[in-house]
Amino acid sequence: MNRLFGTGVQDDTIRVLSPEAFRDAVQNKKVQLIDVRTKAEFSQGAIKNAVNLDFFQPQQLLNGVKKLDKNKPLYLYCRSGNRSQKAARLLKQEGFTEIYDLQGGIGNY
Repeated sequence: MNRLFGTGVQDDTIRVLSPEAFRDAVQNKKVQLIDVRTKAEFSQGAIKNAVNLDFFQPQQLLNGVKKLDKNKPLYLYCRSGNRSQKAARLLKQEGFTEIYDLQGGIGNY
């Protein structure tokens, strides 16, 4: 049933985490945390220590992730989970090996 609704999109590289598991993983820890919402959305509130790399600005996104360590876990989120899923697939192609996506986006956080 998860596949039908798109919440079961997981593989060895990309894992969708529940809001609780995501919060436990990033709260008060030094992690690679990326918010792929627009700058306007980001300015309305974001998870502490998140870096804003707008999914709709592909060059900014790709330039920003070049500064990250592909061998360390990468945590992504957006407003609803749609953009972060697409970004996760893109970043997997860029060579990231451990990607965590916030299920349902920041609204569930």
